[in-house]
Amino acid sequence: MRICRKPARNSLCEALRFSAFASAVALLVIPQRADAQQKRFEFTKMVAHWAQYDGDDYLPFIEEAQPDLAQFGFYGAHFWSLAHTEWHKGYPAHLPVRGHDECGKWFEDKNRELHKRGVKVIGHFNVEFLVGDPSGKLDVSGSEVPRGFFDFYRNHWDEKRFGPKPVEDPLDFIEKNADGTLIGSDSYKIGNMREYWACLRNPNWQTVLKAWVKDGVRRGLDGFIANYFYRHNCRCEHCERGFREYLSSRFKADELKAKFKIDDLAAHKFDEIVYWHSPAESTPLRREMLRWSQISNKEVFDEVFVKYGRSLKPDLIVAQWNHLSNFSQIGGDERCLLPADLWGKGEDYLWYSLGASGHYSDIENRYLGEGTLQARYIRGTFEDKPFTLGKYESTRTRVAIAELAANGGAPMGFYTRFTDPEARKEIARYYQFLRRQDSILRGNRSHAEVVLLYPRKAVHEGDLKPVELFRSLGTQLLDEHVLFDVLPDDIATEEQLTKYRHVVRPAEFMKPRSRSGPMYQSESVSRFEADWTVRVSASQPATKADGEFLTVHFVNYNRDEPPKGRDGKPSAGGGIVDEKPIAVSSIAANVILPPGRTVSQIEVSSPERPEPVKVQYKISTGDDWRVEFTMPEFLVYGMANLKLKPVE
Repeated sequence: MRICRKPARNSLCEALRFSAFASAVALLVIPQRADAQQKRFEFTKMVAHWAQYDGDDYLPFIEEAQPDLAQFGFYGAHFWSLAHTEWHKGYPAHLPVRGHDECGKWFEDKNRELHKRGVKVIGHFNVEFLVGDPSGKLDVSGSEVPRGFFDFYRNHWDEKRFGPKPVEDPLDFIEKNADGTLIGSDSYKIGNMREYWACLRNPNWQTVLKAWVKDGVRRGLDGFIANYFYRHNCRCEHCERGFREYLSSRFKADELKAKFKIDDLAAHKFDEIVYWHSPAESTPLRREMLRWSQISNKEVFDEVFVKYGRSLKPDLIVAQWNHLSNFSQIGGDERCLLPADLWGKGEDYLWYSLGASGHYSDIENRYLGEGTLQARYIRGTFEDKPFTLGKYESTRTRVAIAELAANGGAPMGFYTRFTDPEARKEIARYYQFLRRQDSILRGNRSHAEVVLLYPRKAVHEGDLKPVELFRSLGTQLLDEHVLFDVLPDDIATEEQLTKYRHVVRPAEFMKPRSRSGPMYQSESVSRFEADWTVRVSASQPATKADGEFLTVHFVNYNRDEPPKGRDGKPSAGGGIVDEKPIAVSSIAANVILPPGRTVSQIEVSSPERPEPVKVQYKISTGDDWRVEFTMPEFLVYGMANLKLKPVE
């Protein structure tokens, strides 16, 4: 990284003001919210599988990897729609046994086996995506009979287990168009059945969800990961009433008229009440529709899983499975317009899917297919609580684990092929390495010198240009190995920002900077001489029980890539055989030490060389105390533990 002693006019260096607290390296501590009184559930390793979890080798794999948590089994709409049908083995659940009772008992037995191995079991819970047909198939008498979910509800609802049916007709649950017809699709065609969406705002549907939650708790679950938190252009009575009440509570009558041309809210006829939509077609009213949708979805999650679920089991672990991709906003991300005080409230961990944005690399064109920037955004927004990233990554097994461990997340192995002997060996090797480093990783806090603000205020106003700038600036900070956090600008306080040496505000830049020059020009930050394909981060342990440490994490993305396809597009590869990482060595580190601290020793390790090796270092003094050392060769993940002591 090149250093500029006298920044050019209007450069980024000029914009990054050196704060009055320049001597303090940030260890961000965000004020706790009201829900923070619940003890945090901390973990560093997890597994999640929707397929091939019924083989004889699954539990032996668990014993080898020793995860803290397993997302295992199904307890929501997929289970109750499909377990009793001949299509139970198909996507997405791949249920191992046919029959609600039989398959439920199978999951119950496996939950006990996982508990014996010290693993918390989190059940997958689809909250609204229903597979089935209300009618249409003829039985032997020539009568039309329901299938899938509708068959379950009409013919297999067990009142001893679930209580009375909340309504007689299951069509009451379904999202509806303005003319009252059902909202459905033919995306998956499981058993040639249609898919429908239950409306979360329907209190009768919430009763069904609570019955399923109770059944999952009875079967020995430690918690739930809930997914399919969508809303379509539903015009049912609950959505119509809910949106009107929302507007009434948020705006006065004159504001409704001025902002949205609504003269009489009670009598106003809405042409639509949309959810996700194209940012190019967004309007203030459409964003209010999306905001209300996301708030009401969160309210249902809290009612069903947080309030009711924890009334059954006070330590119930609850999480949501959401989507972020490469910061897709308004047209994606289930929380993009959610108010800050509701974002992640009461939830123990987060799953964010990166979709197709992160499962391949294109090094020639400087694309690593990584989730580092997303991980730092989630970490800063979620107050350092656990999270994971869902990457459609079955090839780069090592790097998928490393990038999460290095940035405060929990590797989860959802798409890694544990049935492949080589992949299984590496998952176990890397998870065992993380287990040995547990005191360093579990509940640790980011250590950073710069903060990059995520422009959430602009997103809420429908302006996504600052998001493009955020991505560009974040990538350049990563390329130049700056130790930085990400914090949304709507929760960042001046007190928090003064803990950093520099604050990067994307809104201050009119366009993304080119890569022709260095992005960050200053001697006031730590420096690392490494190729751009290496990512660097730092953390400090949650406690000082084993001493005071500063840990520097290095993740190497360089590799021999698979040949590109005939269309010239990068290949995702065919499994770990195509990961082919290229080892990196001789990274020179020059790290600013926390105020009043020096170093007593530095030990480096990696999954391939787990035994710590002491390295030589040099201390330099001046405005800041710095330590200089060189990282030995490592393959994908290298960790340097700096043991600190007070300056004498």
